[in-house]
Amino acid sequence: MATGRTHRPATRSRGIPEATVARLPLYLRALTALSERSVPTVSSEELAAAAGVNSAKLRKDFSYLGSYGTRGVGYDVEYLVYQISRELGLTQDWPVVIVGIGNLGAALANYGGFASRGFRVAALIDADPAMAGKPVAGIAVQHTDELEDIIQSNGVSIGVIATPAGAAQQVCDRLVAAGVTSILNFAPTVLTVPDGVDVRKVDLSIELQILAFHEQRKAGEEPGPESGTPAGRAAAVATETAAITGDRKGPDGDVPAVMPA
Repeated sequence: MATGRTHRPATRSRGIPEATVARLPLYLRALTALSERSVPTVSSEELAAAAGVNSAKLRKDFSYLGSYGTRGVGYDVEYLVYQISRELGLTQDWPVVIVGIGNLGAALANYGGFASRGFRVAALIDADPAMAGKPVAGIAVQHTDELEDIIQSNGVSIGVIATPAGAAQQVCDRLVAAGVTSILNFAPTVLTVPDGVDVRKVDLSIELQILAFHEQRKAGEEPGPESGTPAGRAAAVATETAAITGDRKGPDGDVPAVMPA
């Protein structure tokens, strides 16, 4: 997930690196699955495999939480669920508004995982007057004219933007002016926000493009047809692209150092 901001704080208030914060939800998801199966303890190797990271990185991440596990026993699953949930702020109820109730917005509204993870959809908002009053996921859609009042009356600090790209910045500006300080942006555009406002950007097309790059690189690395054929030339281009780009990795060794915004 890329952010829509150029400014990123290096650490959180308790000195936890942003890369570690980004992995905490992965650990929580794996731990929650273990908890649902009544598994009492888990080793760092088992939990790391379930979360898709290496065990050394996991142990370092948990050291920032002050959790080191017990040699020969591992980590207490329930305690870690509580500890990570508390660190992520999920032990309280977070009201969320979703703006833009098209196909994507409606799908987000119907997602059943919000409530179990500390989030409550407080309102659904759309600019189409014909949508006003229509129930989606059991919640009546409200018109954007009411956006500011909705945010104020529900104490909303997190907004989700699922509008077309052309409307996203205006919606963002109104959300921020009304008091929203965190935004999850599904619109295919980069938002400009003032200091103190955090934006997380979800762009499925970018993720698919990154996968396409890796597929092209894999094709270029494999023995292929003669270089004179069209397929061979395509493989040569892929190989050259990989050579120029390189297998660069980020500070943690598992993400590209440069990602699309």
